[in-house]
Amino acid sequence: MPQLFSNMTVKFNNLSLRTKLAISFILVVVAVGLASSLIGIRLVATDLVKRAQLKVQIDLNSAWMVYNDRLKDVETVVRLTSERFFLREGIPSGNWDELKRELERIRLENNLDILTLTDKKGKVLVRTRSPYTVGDDQSNDEIVGAVLKERKTTKGTEIIPQKELSKEGKELVDQAFMVFTTTPKAKPRIKDRETSGIMLKAAAPVFGEGSKLIGVLYGGHLLNRDYLIVDEVKDIVYKGVKYKGKDIGTATIFQWDVRTSTNVRNSDGLRAIGTRVSSDVYEKVLENGQPYIGRSFVVNADYITAYEPIRNIKEEVIGMLYVGILESPYTDRRNELVLSFFAVAILGIILALLMVVFVTSRITRPLDSLVFATEKVAQGDLAYEVPVQSSDELGNVAASFNKMTKVLQSSNEEITKRTRDLEKTNKELRETQAQLIQTEKMSSLGRLAAGVAHEINNPLTGVMTFSHLLLKNAKDEATRKDLEIIVRETTRCKKIIKGVLDFARETPPQRKLCQVNDIIGRTLAILEPQALFHNIQTERNLDDKLPQIWIDENQMEQVFMNIVLNAAEAMKGEGRFSISSSLNKKGDFVEVRMEDTGMGISKENLNKIFDPFFTTKDPQKGTGLGLSVSYGIVQKHKGDILVESEVGKGTIFIIKLPVDKKED
Repeated sequence: MPQLFSNMTVKFNNLSLRTKLAISFILVVVAVGLASSLIGIRLVATDLVKRAQLKVQIDLNSAWMVYNDRLKDVETVVRLTSERFFLREGIPSGNWDELKRELERIRLENNLDILTLTDKKGKVLVRTRSPYTVGDDQSNDEIVGAVLKERKTTKGTEIIPQKELSKEGKELVDQAFMVFTTTPKAKPRIKDRETSGIMLKAAAPVFGEGSKLIGVLYGGHLLNRDYLIVDEVKDIVYKGVKYKGKDIGTATIFQWDVRTSTNVRNSDGLRAIGTRVSSDVYEKVLENGQPYIGRSFVVNADYITAYEPIRNIKEEVIGMLYVGILESPYTDRRNELVLSFFAVAILGIILALLMVVFVTSRITRPLDSLVFATEKVAQGDLAYEVPVQSSDELGNVAASFNKMTKVLQSSNEEITKRTRDLEKTNKELRETQAQLIQTEKMSSLGRLAAGVAHEINNPLTGVMTFSHLLLKNAKDEATRKDLEIIVRETTRCKKIIKGVLDFARETPPQRKLCQVNDIIGRTLAILEPQALFHNIQTERNLDDKLPQIWIDENQMEQVFMNIVLNAAEAMKGEGRFSISSSLNKKGDFVEVRMEDTGMGISKENLNKIFDPFFTTKDPQKGTGLGLSVSYGIVQKHKGDILVESEVGKGTIFIIKLPVDKKED
């Protein structure tokens, strides 16, 4: 391999300048075109998948609203009926026929599959659907038993065995019965059929005179082969939209891993009742009780899906609620973008080839004249001049060459003087180049900040909107506090985005009197619950006598969060982190000292860590902006950041903030 590379280098060096330039330009254009296309394709594909996953998460929330509304409807009917006068009077008097007629009317009016009355011990008195099947004991039923024990209305989802369904009538037995349909990627099961049913069920106590319990009324809605909920979800969320003849969105209620109520269609166009879920979803949702968000094979097509477990009142997983959207619209869109990217890249390469031919011709023709002139000068003809045919760089070279030949006739003193002038010019050029590089860095930071603001503001707005809605409806204080944290931190994220823009545009901080310890406490309260900090021992030594100082609290919280997160990542989630605050000896600076036991920073990198875009992390995990933004914020506060580090032992960051009056 080294020999082959050496031979190729020799051959390349022997080519003409025109050929070298052409090959170099082509390679650069092809490499840049392919790289930009691949990066663009990857970014677009990732964005499409994230958008689809976010959508199905929102769609699943809507599905739960419909599901819980139906369960609440069942509860409402049962509860209100249990409070009716005819029950309180009918049970003691034993007027079972009248009770049966009235309860049957209520069951039919409210689309319930069962509505049954028991005595105070759970023995069935009236069964509306099967009036001659009475006397059995329902006290062992989870929901009825809960009412008998707690004497308050209880609702939930319950698996009803075939034996209990048969007491309510053969129709419910037939409705629940299904033979499993062979489904690709499903997990093997010993059973090949299902005889029990999954039901939305509610029960309420019936009280007589003196608030004595005289009975229990329970009712239910059997979900097997009932499409009311799933079709309502499809109509509300997906509004009947189709893609290439298929419903773009579907919803399903699973009894364990079997589709019992669905609008997913099989290859025959029929509802895929009896088909089963894929094994990867089975393991995560049913076995581990966790939500599943992602790509999944559903019956006969790939979908972007969201599954969550359905639990009974004992919190046992008994089924799943699912929504999904076809993956094909997103893959088709991705493929269109791929073709567009490559078409633009190929067009750019063709244009570049035409430009290469033109540019290399313009470059090599004057160079040939220069070569001839150098040969004349080498032969001693110092009076020979190169024809100047243009005013560009090559024309300037020709003119400079002519001047050079004249200078050669001058004295050594003049040659020395011009050499010094040339060195001075080179120095100025290097300084100018350094300034241009710094300007380009800041320009890149500004563009990146604008891109971050555009890409993050939209999802942040969604988070903030739903957080406000949840906060508005929150009932318990703990939930309200958590949601207030979400709202506050989402607002802070938006301010952080503005902070990055302010840094790039040199916008001054919005200062007010703040206590540094409060900002430190708030930052740690946000970070410590995260998984990355679970095995990190945090030590605090904060001086409670610190004076308040004029700072922008949002910007300083961003500084502390950047440094604490860097420390946690340097320790890889294990170690000791300490933070302290104090007033220096002169009393003119508040100092915050943060120390970790991480991997440390090498000496060659220590002077670069505050440079924009410098990072030692994987490119996908860091942009190199965190410390540069933090440094800029502290500088704008007329403070300073000091760093001490030793490889293998850890790093210390010291932030110094002035104690002064508010500036105008």
